[in-house]
Amino acid sequence: MNIKVLLVDDHTIVRHGLRALLEKEADMEVVSEAGSGRDAMQLAGELLPDVIVMDIAMPDMNGIDAARRIVADHPKINILALSMLGDKRFVFEMFSAGVKGYLLKDCAADELVRAIRAVHHGEMYLCPQIVGIVVKDFIKLPPEASTETSPALTSREREVLQLIAEGKNAKEIAFILRLSSKTVDTFRQSIMKKLGLNTVAEITKYAIREGLTSL
Repeated sequence: MNIKVLLVDDHTIVRHGLRALLEKEADMEVVSEAGSGRDAMQLAGELLPDVIVMDIAMPDMNGIDAARRIVADHPKINILALSMLGDKRFVFEMFSAGVKGYLLKDCAADELVRAIRAVHHGEMYLCPQIVGIVVKDFIKLPPEASTETSPALTSREREVLQLIAEGKNAKEIAFILRLSSKTVDTFRQSIMKKLGLNTVAEITKYAIREGLTSL
């Protein structure tokens, strides 16, 4: 039986390139494409792919939060992160979200194919650069040290933060998340208090730095 793959990346040309590559493999079938984490969540529920190849920095909902929600709702779906972001923060966040593999976008085509097959069979897969990042950090830090440098935001707060950073107002965010405008304002105040931010510009800078938006 073919491995059903869902491609998630906000760049159409990247998705089309990946589709062309994977459709050459006799055991793989690209069932659909998505341009944002929120679209990926919907398609994951509708199509139940075997593997999702997911970017991190995307509009509307980033890959970290989308992966966390998909894994929680559909634990049998295996997610492979494919990103230009090699910073340890993003690597650890994605694995904390439940992904099974992490590749950088400069990887060779045959490595991507191997990685998809590996995560499909329940194995973990890291490209050599990511292995180096993980091992180096493990060796450098004492057992009790934490890599967390920012106050923890809830999943909903992260969604609201990303949408604020992308220029959405309270009414637009309320419509997207099916909340009241008052609730959105409460989340915004909580976010700003936790992070010590005072303006939308500061929220935007934070979201970009943390890889929560593709802006």
